[in-house]
Amino acid sequence: MEGIKFSLKYLYKNLVQYFFKLIYGNIIHRNSQKIDIKDNCKQIHSNSIRKLNGDCYSIYNLPKGRIYTDYVENVAIINNNNILSNASYQQICGKIKSAKFNSTLYKGTPYFKKKFDGNILNLTQGASSHSNYFHWLFDILPKIKLFSEIYNLNKIHYFYLSALKDFQLRSLKILKLNNIKIIDSNKYRHISADKIFAVDHPWYYKGYILNEAKNLPDWLIKWIRHSFLKSASKFNNNDKIFIDRSESKFDHCQLQNNDEVWSFLKSKGFTKYKIGELTFEQQIYLFKKAKVIVGAHGAAFANLAFCSANTKVIEIKPRQHPNYVSKTFARINNLNLKIIETPKILQKKIKGDIYLNIKELNKNLHL
Repeated sequence: MEGIKFSLKYLYKNLVQYFFKLIYGNIIHRNSQKIDIKDNCKQIHSNSIRKLNGDCYSIYNLPKGRIYTDYVENVAIINNNNILSNASYQQICGKIKSAKFNSTLYKGTPYFKKKFDGNILNLTQGASSHSNYFHWLFDILPKIKLFSEIYNLNKIHYFYLSALKDFQLRSLKILKLNNIKIIDSNKYRHISADKIFAVDHPWYYKGYILNEAKNLPDWLIKWIRHSFLKSASKFNNNDKIFIDRSESKFDHCQLQNNDEVWSFLKSKGFTKYKIGELTFEQQIYLFKKAKVIVGAHGAAFANLAFCSANTKVIEIKPRQHPNYVSKTFARINNLNLKIIETPKILQKKIKGDIYLNIKELNKNLHL
């Protein structure tokens, strides 16, 4: 019976794909970067805004173009049924891939296309663009900055994104972009418009995103800091901060002995904060005014971009975790960063993959 169900499901999926290919045609990939640059593309020639390797960023302008996304791993920017290599996005099983691996090349665009009147700037990039605080600040918003280096944002009628959370809406309001309408990429997986604009990813070009996060270019962090620091919202806070990650639904980078760590830090004059419970502007203020920050690695550490020079930061993470983006923040903002890497927990009986030795924490607090 299970075999029959699987066969019927497989047959149905293939029939759906065949049906939409009849309507919209097959998607092809011409394996040449020169085609992308030649067709409807402008480059940002700025000495202060460059990729980490020194190359220029590109902005793509596609009259009558279209976008397809599966909302998780693939975003296809399509021009005359050709997928554009540099503008499209494929993060397959956590690893960035070239456009020749985009799912549209074998399954087509299996959703009815919705036509929008006006101009769209594509900002979606799969699951990482939906609600992650770090990726919003350092992947998505910088695409708007890059676009504005060539074009006036008044040309844009829509941003193509997933439905926005409060911190995302607040950040767009600070940038005076809250008048631009949002097209929900979950509701509309396949769209076209009078003009579709897309930009190169600001920093992610190869491998696994956790490994590459340390390669944020300086201009990007400085732009985020300059754009939002002045919008910090004052509230009654402590300058000795313990970031409590227990609010996260994820098991990784969680302290098994969170209560023990908090009890110790409380005795040292710290206050515990669940960062997701603060507004965007309060998060900026909290990190701007902090003198000491302790916490397990997580999206909250994106706020290190707002810290003042010489802020002491103790980041705790599993030794096998490859993300060292905090070192980049520390270098640019002149922070006093210490990363405590804990050994792998082989037998897990409770939630979390970090067990922090209090003696080691105490030693690093007094360095």
